[in-house]
Amino acid sequence: MSFSKPLKIIVGLSGGVDSSVSALLLKQQGHQVEGIFMKNWEEDDTDSHCSAQEDIKDAQSVCDNLGIKLHKVNFAQEYWDNVFTYFLNTYKNGQTPNPDILCNKEIKFKLCLNYAFEYLGADYFATGHYAQIINHKLIKACDKTKDQTYFLYTLSQNLLNKILFPIGHLLKSDVRKIALQHNLVTHNKKDSTGICFIGERKFKSFLQKYLPAQKGIIENIDGKKIGHHDGLMYYTIGQRQGIQIGGQRAGTGEPFYVVGKDIHRNTLIVAQGHSHPILYSKQLTFNDPHFIQPAQFPLKCFAKIRYRQQEEPCVVATMDHIRYTVHFDSPQWAISPGQSIVLYDNDQCLGGGIITEND
Repeated sequence: MSFSKPLKIIVGLSGGVDSSVSALLLKQQGHQVEGIFMKNWEEDDTDSHCSAQEDIKDAQSVCDNLGIKLHKVNFAQEYWDNVFTYFLNTYKNGQTPNPDILCNKEIKFKLCLNYAFEYLGADYFATGHYAQIINHKLIKACDKTKDQTYFLYTLSQNLLNKILFPIGHLLKSDVRKIALQHNLVTHNKKDSTGICFIGERKFKSFLQKYLPAQKGIIENIDGKKIGHHDGLMYYTIGQRQGIQIGGQRAGTGEPFYVVGKDIHRNTLIVAQGHSHPILYSKQLTFNDPHFIQPAQFPLKCFAKIRYRQQEEPCVVATMDHIRYTVHFDSPQWAISPGQSIVLYDNDQCLGGGIITEND
């Protein structure tokens, strides 16, 4: 996107290479650029699990290099109330949440964006996401291996008019080259993975700190008791690791996979084999819908039920404008309630919602 005059643009700086290069490119275009660093987590602030100290140090180094100001804001309480509480409640209900999507919706593109406009006088708010905005539409990044539109499907049409994604047209390799050429300290920094507030810890030990575990039995699909689990919250549909029932023990070499949860009986249900038919579904239901632009139903489009997945052709129908059904052309493996389904028309992200049932 080109502008006829320099603008004041606030860039969300995470301390990583992507947001660093976003700020650099905007500065090179002649804009008045300032950075903003969000602190969203204060638990374990003194240890190495999820410390923001290194990230804020790197963000400040980038700002010093570029000669721009860095603002620091603390949204830890709002993050706890609007994201982390939802995260815990979803696990408590036996589902698998995606807090990164909710963080974008409630924190980054709501609280932080509003702060940039209301208190810092921004004309635009920019981030280092791999995505593009073309003709007021949310479009996949040029680097399809890094595309992040899956995590951005809750953006509204109004927000798309206020946001910039300066690196959406670049490959990740080119972003790192640019950072190295301009001596940015983040040029070789490892990409962050997983959920920020868990950090390097094992997921199970983290969750134990906030949710009491209730052990129960494991049954096969015939209702036969074959083991014990440590708590339903530790398992998701399609999970193989951590079940601790070997295939040899059941008379076959195939491993067990989680295929369901009986919340009322606190029972984990498993089946053998990655290709077991019970793991596949051609239809799902989702609620909490968000469509970036108005849609007509039934809607023929493509959808993905997890981030690292190729989109699959489907038809979306509305039940009552709150609940929607999705019928896939081909059966989908391990549809997990609590996760997001995101809809596409080729490279355009149309919106999505939260999966409630796999039929």
